Amino acid sequence: MSRTSLARSARHSSGVSARKPKALRAGARLAVFAPASPGSDAAEERGLAELARLGFSVERRTQKSSEGYFSAPTAERREELVSALSDPRIDGLIALRGGYGSNYLLDEKLNAEIVNPKCLIGFSDVTSLQIFLWQRRGWTSIYGPMVAAGLEAGAGAPKGYEQTSFLSAISTTEGEWEISLQGEALASGGSEGTLLGGCMTLLETTIGTQWELDTRDSILVLEDRGMKPWQVDRALMHLRQAGKFDGVRGIVLGDFPDCEPPVAGSPTVQDVCTRILKPLGIPIVFGAPVGHTARPMLTIPLGVRARLRAAGTGLLEIREAAVIP
Repeated sequence: MSRTSLARSARHSSGVSARKPKALRAGARLAVFAPASPGSDAAEERGLAELARLGFSVERRTQKSSEGYFSAPTAERREELVSALSDPRIDGLIALRGGYGSNYLLDEKLNAEIVNPKCLIGFSDVTSLQIFLWQRRGWTSIYGPMVAAGLEAGAGAPKGYEQTSFLSAISTTEGEWEISLQGEALASGGSEGTLLGGCMTLLETTIGTQWELDTRDSILVLEDRGMKPWQVDRALMHLRQAGKFDGVRGIVLGDFPDCEPPVAGSPTVQDVCTRILKPLGIPIVFGAPVGHTARPMLTIPLGVRARLRAAGTGLLEIREAAVIP
C-alpha cells in the first residue's frame, strides 16, 4: 500500500488501521453460513447457481436442523461460523439470508475464537455480526447480497443485486471506484469518512452492548424495511439521543420498502428523515437501493474510507479497498 493510500486508510475506533481479508475472485472457495433464520431450499439452489455463474466454488452447508425461526440451534450456528473462519480451504463467507438470530453468536468467546479476517458478505440481520467484527476485531466486511436474498434473483433483477458493485467490493485491491447511489440528496454537499452501518434496527440494538458501534467520523449507512414512518422516527430519535450522530460526516439512507404511511397524507419515511437528520448539517442521500430494496441491491464495503457526494442522485467514492491481494 502506498503512503498516500495508507494516510487515508480507515482507522478503527481504537486508532488501529482496519484489518482486511484477502480478495475474492473467480475460483475462490466460499462457505455458506446461516447465522440467523433458515431459507427455502429453492432460493438457496438459485443463489448457489448464481455464485457458480460468477466463477466461485461453494462449500454448501451441512447442518440444516432448523429450530423455530433460527436456522439451527445456537451452538450449531456458532460452530458453522467459527469452522468456516478457521478452515484454511475457505477463502470467504457468504450468509444464506438474514431474518433473526445473529446476536446469539456474539460474546467474548467468539471474539477469542476468531483470529484471521476473511471476507464476510451479508446484510440485514448480519449487521449485528459485521458491527461486532468491526468493533472487537477491526475487520472490514461487505454489505451486500446473500445466497437466498439477492443472489437468488440474479444480477440486475428486481430484488436481485447490482453485479458491478458486488464484484468491485470483494475483488478490488487498489485504486478508487465509485457507486452511483440512485437516490436523491436530502442535504447537499460532500464529506469523507469511514463507511459504517447497515440495517438501522440492528445498529440501534448494539447500543449498551460491549460492541456498540462507534459512529464518529463515519459515512453512516442506514436502511430497513417494514416499518411505519413513526417507527423510523422513534429509531432515529433514539440514535440521535444516544449520540450516534455526533461526529458523523454524512449519511446514506436506503429506500425503506414496505414503510408506507398508514394514513394517506401523513408523514412519509422521507419526511421523517428530512425533519430529524437535515438539521445535522451534513450531506445526506435518501433512497439508495442498499440492503432491503425491491431494486437491484448495491454492495457497500464497510470499514473503509469513502467520500459522499450528495448532489443529484448521489455518489459514493470508495477511496480504499476493503480487501487485500
